[in-house]
Amino acid sequence: MAITLSASDVPGAPLSARLTPPQVWGIVLLAPYILVFLAFVVYPVGYGLWLARQPASYVALFHDPIFARAAVNTLIFLLIGINFKMLIALFLSGFFATQRTWIKWLSVLFILPWAVPSIPTILSIRFMVNPEWGIINTLIFDLTGEDGPNWLNEPSLALILAIIVHVWKSLPFWTLILIAARLAIPGELYEAAAVDGATSWHKFRYITWPSMQTLYLTCTILSMIWTLGDFNSVYLLTGGGPADLTHVLATLGIRYLRLDEVDMSMAAIVCALPLVLPLVYFMMKRLSK
Repeated sequence: MAITLSASDVPGAPLSARLTPPQVWGIVLLAPYILVFLAFVVYPVGYGLWLARQPASYVALFHDPIFARAAVNTLIFLLIGINFKMLIALFLSGFFATQRTWIKWLSVLFILPWAVPSIPTILSIRFMVNPEWGIINTLIFDLTGEDGPNWLNEPSLALILAIIVHVWKSLPFWTLILIAARLAIPGELYEAAAVDGATSWHKFRYITWPSMQTLYLTCTILSMIWTLGDFNSVYLLTGGGPADLTHVLATLGIRYLRLDEVDMSMAAIVCALPLVLPLVYFMMKRLSK
């Protein structure tokens, strides 16, 4: 009986001879990704941490009243804005999952805010809420004879508007994810529930929500992580104003960069890590179940 040995079974064979073709292709495809990851992720993060290594930067940051306001605004975005957005997405996913022609055409229009780039869409909203010649205040004056609110010069109103813009811009994406989750639920479950006399609320409570709960919570956590690094909604709409009262941590770093305070900018970004790391941990923990 003859025994055939391959090159991978010989201890002294070179590495190239011991690799199978799938392993070779895997290394070939993975090598550029590793190089890009080292060049554009590991190096910038490491360099940023090195710039923010001085304790004096954090002392100066914590004594800056703008930092405290930016931290509060960030928490408002995460706890109120993101949960509000995901609840709307959960509701709309049930609406757009309905198999009707006019709803399908409406879904195309619904996706447009997410598909269009952020700069023109958010700047157009900024022009619309201009207190002097914006279309919204012009319409208010034509209908009531009174001047409209000074949208971007009142801190609370400007922050609420920034949250609304963020929800409007990213809502279609998360709605699409939840629509896919709804469509993956077997229709036989709903048919059996209807035979048993279940109402729409019972179907949602005992069929839809248990099937979507893990995905919904994962999407919420992932949206929070992305929002921590998202500066478009605030920076393009309010610029952090008025009086730097609508900054979030992402835009605060840009403010310090414009003031040529690179160490403070990096320190502001590092201060977001205590918010990011727990979210990443809980998301990975849920995905591993």
